[in-house]
Amino acid sequence: MSAAIDISQLHKKFGQHTALHSIDLRVAPGTVFGLIGPNGAGKTTTLRTLVDVIRPTSGETMVLGEDPRTGGAALRRRIGYVPGELRLDGRVTGHRLLAFYAEVSGPVAPGAAQELAGRLGVDLSRPVRTLSKGNKQKIGLIQAFMHRPELLILDEPTSGLDPLVQREFLQMVREARDAGQTVLLSSHVLSEIQQIADEVAVLSDGHIVAEGNVASLRLGSIRRVRAGITTTDAAADRARLATLPGFVGLEISDANGGLRITGTVDGAIDPFVKALAPFEVNDLTVEEPDLEESVLRLYGSGAGTVAKDETRASRRARRGGRRA
Repeated sequence: MSAAIDISQLHKKFGQHTALHSIDLRVAPGTVFGLIGPNGAGKTTTLRTLVDVIRPTSGETMVLGEDPRTGGAALRRRIGYVPGELRLDGRVTGHRLLAFYAEVSGPVAPGAAQELAGRLGVDLSRPVRTLSKGNKQKIGLIQAFMHRPELLILDEPTSGLDPLVQREFLQMVREARDAGQTVLLSSHVLSEIQQIADEVAVLSDGHIVAEGNVASLRLGSIRRVRAGITTTDAAADRARLATLPGFVGLEISDANGGLRITGTVDGAIDPFVKALAPFEVNDLTVEEPDLEESVLRLYGSGAGTVAKDETRASRRARRGGRRA
C-alpha cells in the first residue's frame, strides 16, 4: 500500500539558514504519526511544505499520492489542516465561519460541526473576534475534522486548550484513526505524543535524529525526581543515597531535619522506587523533563548523526525494493 505521506531528501533554506537538512519521512495510511522536537526544530516547516504553504529548496514530497505543488484545490479538500499559528478574526460568528470553510473543504455531514463544537465546548453563536485563544483553536480543530478528510495535518493542535479539552481532542484523533484516516501531528509535548501516536520521528535542528515507536525511542525513560526523607543519621543516609540506581546528576541536600534528593533517573523507575523503600519518604515527585532535554540526553549530536544515516539508508533500500 502506498504511503499517505512520502518525503524524500526534503531540504529547505531561508536565506543562509537551513531549516531542514534533506529529511526522509514515510507515514503509513490509517496511522497516527507524531513529529516531535523542541521549538525551532523544523516541525512547522515540514508540515507547511505538505500543504504547499511553502515550497522546498530541494527534495520531493508526496501527499496522498500527489505532489502538493500540483495537487491544487482537489488535493487540499482531502486534507484537514490546523496551522501552528492559527489566526481567526472578524465579525462573523463561528457558525458563519465554519459554513464558509465547509464550502471550501467539501461536503460536511449535517450537524457535524455542531457535534464537534459540543464535544470541545465552544459557543459557535459568538463572533470569532470575541473568542479566547483556546476557543479559536477549537474552531480551527472543528474546520479540520468536520469534513472527515483522508489526512489530518495538525501543527501543535492542543495549543491553548485546557487539559479536559486536550483529552477530548486525543479521543477525536483515535476515532479518526479507527475510521481509517491518517493523522500527522507535531508537538513539543512528549506526553501528548506518547498517548496517541503509533510511530514517531524526532526532529532536532532540522535533522530527523530518531524514528520508531515511542517505546523503542525510550523518550519516556527519562524522569526528573525530587524526594524528601526523614533521617536520624544524615551522614550514613547520604552514603546510602549516593548509590541509588539509574541516577544522573544526583544532588543531596539538608532539609528540615532530613535530606532532599534531586536528579534524573535514566531507565526504569521501579529499581529507584524500591531503593527508597528502607527510608522514611515524606514526599516524592516524579515528572517528565522537557522534550529538548530528553532529545539531547538520548540523541545527542553523535547518536543523532548515526540515527539519521541509518534512517536514510533504510529508506533508500525500501524505495529501491519498491522500484524493483
